[in-house]
Amino acid sequence: MRAALEGFLDELSAIRRASPHTLTAYARDITAVLDRAGAPGAAVAPERWTRELLEGALRAMHQRQRSAATAARALAAWRSFSRFCVRRGVIASDPSRAIAFPTLGARLPRTLPSIALNDALDRVNGDDPDSIRDRAMLELAYSSGLRLSELVGVDRGDFQAAAGLVRVRGKGRKQRVVPVGQAAVGAVQRWLAWCDATIRPSRDPAAPVFVNRRGRRLSGRTFQRIVQRRLAGVAATLGVSPHALRHSFASHLLDRGADLRSIQELLGHASLGTTQIYTHVSRARLQKAYDQAHPRA
Repeated sequence: MRAALEGFLDELSAIRRASPHTLTAYARDITAVLDRAGAPGAAVAPERWTRELLEGALRAMHQRQRSAATAARALAAWRSFSRFCVRRGVIASDPSRAIAFPTLGARLPRTLPSIALNDALDRVNGDDPDSIRDRAMLELAYSSGLRLSELVGVDRGDFQAAAGLVRVRGKGRKQRVVPVGQAAVGAVQRWLAWCDATIRPSRDPAAPVFVNRRGRRLSGRTFQRIVQRRLAGVAATLGVSPHALRHSFASHLLDRGADLRSIQELLGHASLGTTQIYTHVSRARLQKAYDQAHPRA
């Protein structure tokens, strides 16, 4: 079964074009079950991949107080792997089909207050390299609603300052082009000018926009630390993550009258249903819609 897992991951990468994050998560979730069937790293016979094995793994996750979302993601990985093994003749039937997915609550990411967020961004105004870089990354993430991986993956050829656009590579390596606001354009241009003058000038369109002092692409973890340090006050004691900027982007557009279809395109969602869950309608907007539409409001 471990050899089948290698083939499965190869297919995910080459044919389904799964992201590195998805590949890592699927490998981890499936390997955990294989390790339950035998010693870690030891060979596992196909007949050991059973419904009982998978249900036991789910129970263990529940006992460790893993979230329903984590359990659902693991089950999705097991199902995908099982179907692959059936297609390849490794196993005769899919033992995961009879296992129901855990019920997921509609928990939404945190939305940052618009005024407080704008104030926090304006306070990142120093002339030191960290401030210039941090302002550029925060402005672009919020201005264009980028995922963490999309932000750190932006290359110089993707950023079109004159047009106010940026090309990003989203989930499944799908590309989309999204607008960039004036504040973000100016902040990114200032950062690139500093890089050209201090690190080394570059006209290579494949060169990363956001780099460290050695000119190497910044990691997602670095931006997580930037968000936590620069925006901690916006979310009080509740904490804040890069994803909160993306959710705030969508929610603030919705609050100001943007339609869901447009937001779906900007976010790069495959279905409108995802956008409907992802965004929320503020009470103020609901009240305004009611006051404008109801004949006896």
